[in-house]
Amino acid sequence: MIVEIKVPSPGESINEVQIASWLVEDGETVDKDQDIVEIDSDKATLPLASPEDGKITILVEEGETIGIGTVIATVDTEQKGKKKKVPSQEKAEEKAAGDKQPAEKPVAEKPAEEKETAKTEPQPEKSEMDLIVSPLARKLMESRNISGQDLVEFFKQYRISKQDVEFYIKQKDKASAATASPVASAYWTGERTSEVKKMSMLRKKLAQRLVSVKNETAMLTTFNEVNMTPIMNIRARYKEIFKEQHGVGLGFMSFFTKAVTEAIAYFPQINSQLDGDEVVFFNYVDISIAVSGPKGLVVPVIRNAEMLSLAEIEAKVKELAVKARENRITLEEMQGGTFTITNGGVFGSMLSTPIINPPQSAILGMHNIVERPVAVNGKVEIHPVMYVALSYDHRLVDGKESVSFLVKVKEMLENPERMLFGGKDGIEVLLGL
Repeated sequence: MIVEIKVPSPGESINEVQIASWLVEDGETVDKDQDIVEIDSDKATLPLASPEDGKITILVEEGETIGIGTVIATVDTEQKGKKKKVPSQEKAEEKAAGDKQPAEKPVAEKPAEEKETAKTEPQPEKSEMDLIVSPLARKLMESRNISGQDLVEFFKQYRISKQDVEFYIKQKDKASAATASPVASAYWTGERTSEVKKMSMLRKKLAQRLVSVKNETAMLTTFNEVNMTPIMNIRARYKEIFKEQHGVGLGFMSFFTKAVTEAIAYFPQINSQLDGDEVVFFNYVDISIAVSGPKGLVVPVIRNAEMLSLAEIEAKVKELAVKARENRITLEEMQGGTFTITNGGVFGSMLSTPIINPPQSAILGMHNIVERPVAVNGKVEIHPVMYVALSYDHRLVDGKESVSFLVKVKEMLENPERMLFGGKDGIEVLLGL
């Protein structure tokens, strides 16, 4: 029986997708529920699984843009194609063949002293974080309850072959070339050539949205500076105990998120959206965090950020950032934000004018922290300073509210105790210690 594989709708208002990459080869035997292709929508990258076991025939090439419901492949359930061997199968077959062959020339034994040293010296434990695992492989490992250490121990059972060594040499050379400087790797060849690549669906949608924001909103940006000394002192004093107690590091994003949610209570216009001739005011704050992913910028959302502690915010930021880097962000996790924070400082940006994330009315831009001379009580002192920028839609937010909001955020960050609205237990309550 021939089973057609059609492109499902990834979400509302999405009419077309792009074939990002095929995870199997044409004519290969696939298993039911095995991921066979990744498709790019204008919001996320999604895997598509085979509905049945059988031989797959690929009908659409990588990079092609197609409509929802298009047949991209078929599976013949009555045929078996060329089954692609995973590394473990290849090694197992090689081991079985090796066992049947005459014994190879034994390797000379190490001196007794070396053998004794090898026994007594503890071997460093391999961390799972040292393994580079693709998102799909990680998903499969989690579903089968397989750890990185399990894989390491499994592959230790098999004899290293000539092909393995050759593969290692090639990959090592590639890694060395990638880490070398542009001059050392001869990036510029002197040839006057060019390369044309198709724009991804995510990049297309991003381009459309950014242009529409510039054309359809009255966007304006106001700036200020924040003396980061109080927060830097808090992190230096409490970061170890904070991590020990909560299991996450104490970063800057949690302080800025908390300051924004508290400042919005004074200026709710910042947390509003325009809906035709009406203005929608939210009694909650869903903070969108701009994260740079492998295929472009994505903006996952922290729900009800106004109700979260610093530790809960940090845990959520870490979770969403990891998902974004591994292309595991879902559409639901990127929908419904009411205010956005973007941090260009991680890339070294001193100052910028961030573009509003529609249909929101404002976005806060963080930048790098640089030691600058600051006037304190009539004296010039050197302090770590960050420039911050608030872009807002002037149709909804007046200059008074936007400037006052950013000043309130500055006050909260320079006096973290104010985030407690005058609480008596000070910084330790804020940190949840």
